Amino acid sequence: MANFSVDFYREIDGRKPVGIFIRSLDIKMKAKVVANLHLLEEYGNLAREPLSKELEDGIFELRTIEENNLVRILYFFDKNRIIIATNGFIKKQQKTPISEIALAKQRRADYHKRKEAGIYE
Repeated sequence: MANFSVDFYREIDGRKPVGIFIRSLDIKMKAKVVANLHLLEEYGNLAREPLSKELEDGIFELRTIEENNLVRILYFFDKNRIIIATNGFIKKQQKTPISEIALAKQRRADYHKRKEAGIYE
């Protein structure tokens, strides 16, 4: 049984960008990403490199490698052992793009704002 629960961030229209991103991956990478999400549920805040790494300000990356391809899923922790996956991308450079970290922070702020207002479903 998992110690944590991974949920995908939902936009106002109900779309889940991380789910859409994962479905766009080839079958082998998709399988590895899903397996790593299950590991993240198991280890939660105890997950460390090479599986997970804190980037900044409570934003973490789930790291998946398949041959020469690198996939990252950014996430944050909420209360009650909930992990919210905000965005995913194929990593093509050494450092995680600032724009991806900014998107994760923006989605985290939106999540908390809508959750506090009782409109995050």
